[in-house]
Order: sequence, then C-alpha cells, then structure tokens
Amino acid sequence: MFTFLFDVGVFCLVAFLLAGIKIIKEYDRFVIFRFGKAIGTIGPGIVFVWPIADTYRKADLRIITMSIPMQEIITKDNVSVRTAAVCFFQVVDPFKAVTKIEDPIEATRQIAQTTLRSVLGQHELDELLSARDSINAQLSAIIDRQTEGWGIKVNSVEVKDVEIPEGMQRAMARQAEAERERRAKVVAAEGEHQAAEKLAQAAQLISSQPGAMQLRQLQTMVEVSAEKNSTLIFPIPIEFMSGITSSAEDGERLDISASSKEVQREPR
Repeated sequence: MFTFLFDVGVFCLVAFLLAGIKIIKEYDRFVIFRFGKAIGTIGPGIVFVWPIADTYRKADLRIITMSIPMQEIITKDNVSVRTAAVCFFQVVDPFKAVTKIEDPIEATRQIAQTTLRSVLGQHELDELLSARDSINAQLSAIIDRQTEGWGIKVNSVEVKDVEIPEGMQRAMARQAEAERERRAKVVAAEGEHQAAEKLAQAAQLISSQPGAMQLRQLQTMVEVSAEKNSTLIFPIPIEFMSGITSSAEDGERLDISASSKEVQREPR
C-alpha cells in the first residue's frame, strides 16, 4: 500500500513539474503573474512556470503590419480627400504592453487613425501629393510618442493611397497642361534667343571675311543639288543689293539737284 502511494505521489510530482515546463519561441516573451502580481518577463527557450501559482501572458516581439482604413480628410485648402495608410510597429517592452494597456494593437490602430486625420488636415493637397516623406516622418514621430508608454515602438507610417474627387482631378489635369504649355513656350523662346545670338555671331564673322559669303553660297548650292532638284537657287549677296540701292539713291539725288538748278534758271 505504501509503495502504491509512493508511486502515485512520484507520478503526480512528475506530472506537476512537466506541466510547468514551457518552451518559448525566439520572438515571444511571457509576462509572469504570481498570485495575480506581475513579477517579470521570461523567455526565450525552456522555462518553468509554477502551476496554479503562476499565470502568464504572451507578447509577440515581431514587427506588426497594420493597415489604416480609408479616412475622410479635409485638407488645409478645403479639399475633401480619402486617404489610407499602413503602420509598422512592434512591442519592445512586453511588461508594459501587458500591464499598461488591455489591447495594444487596437489602441495603436485608433491612435494611428486619429493622428492621420489631424496631421493630414494641416497640409494642403499639393503637399499630400509631393511631400510624402516629410508627412510620413511626422506621423511616425507623433504616433510613437503616444505609444511609447505602452512599450510599443512605431517604426514607420506610410501614406499609401490618396483619392481625389473627380472634379479636382480635371482641374489638376488642366493646370498641369497649362504648366506644360508654359514651359514649352519658355523653352522655345530661349531657343530663339540662343539661335539669334549664334546667328549674330556668324553674321559678324562672315562679314569680317570677304570670301566667306561666296563659300557659304557654294556650300548651299552643293546641298541643294545633292537632293536631285531641278531648280537651283542663286542667292544674291546683300552687299550687292545694298550697292544697287545706294546707286539708285545717288541717282535720285542727282536728278533732284539738276531739276532744282533748272528751276532756279527759269526766271532769268
């Protein structure tokens, strides 16, 4: 009888000890409560938890990806947009995450939603579309400050989608088209200005060399004849035309002077 009782006692003791052995994974931690009082964190590896006396809550230390659903936001310039984001965070202090807040993931989600609406409402639409990096950094810093007391570290927050009303999309398209036309006109004007400067330099260089114009004419004739055209263009030098014009003007002056002299001789 005594042997039987001893065997039963040994079996119960072994079962009691085996029930207290726990295997904790590398990315998990156990927060131990002994008779309801939190005494610390254990893990990873093989640990022993006293049955009946100890209870535990498990905390996952891996990075959690949390989607922030679409939020209705009115920007600083009174444009109604819908935006969504994603938040990356992890538990860095399991003791605080278990003892300071009931559901750290849900609390982080609520904080992220309210912060997203308040921060994006302080920016204009152009900033939401062009200054994503600075807005993401601002969101991460604000949310991290609020969750720091819960043992949660916010690694980053990314605004992943911004839905703009259809009317605003058409207005932005017209604005972009007008901007592209303005740039095209500016580029064309700059090209004309540079071309005029080069032509002025070329004209000055050609005018300084008497034979340069004839060589240029011959080169133009060679280029035209290479295209197998039946019509040849012989450019007349501007100097020749100016010479004819000056001769005609001199002749007109002589005629006017001769006629004036004849008029003066008639009274006699």
